[in-house]
Amino acid sequence: MEIFTDGPTIHLSGDFDVRSTMEVRNAIYEHLLGHDEDVVIDLTDVTTIDKTALKVLAVATRQASRTGRRLTLRGCGPSVRRMLHLTHLIRLVEVERLPAAVG
Repeated sequence: MEIFTDGPTIHLSGDFDVRSTMEVRNAIYEHLLGHDEDVVIDLTDVTTIDKTALKVLAVATRQASRTGRRLTLRGCGPSVRRMLHLTHLIRLVEVERLPAAVG
C-alpha cells in the first residue's frame, strides 16, 4: 500500500486489506488531527479492498463527523462500490458522485 497526501486528499494505491489497514488508519487520523478541513480519500488506484478496510473508512467517517468535518471517498471503482453495498457500509460513508458525461 502506498499512501501520499495532497492537501485535503489522501491518495491510496495498491491492496487495501487487513495487512494495510493500520497504516491507512494512521494516515487518516494524522490528517484529521493536523488539519481543520474535510478529507477526501482517493481510491482510484486501489486494486483490491476487503471488509476490514471498509470498516476503517466507516469508523474514520464517524470520527471526522464528530469533529465537524466530512470524509469523502473518491474514485470508487465497481469492485469498491460492490463491497460497500454488500457490507451495507454505503449507508455510512460518503461517496463522491461522478459528474454526468457530456456529449
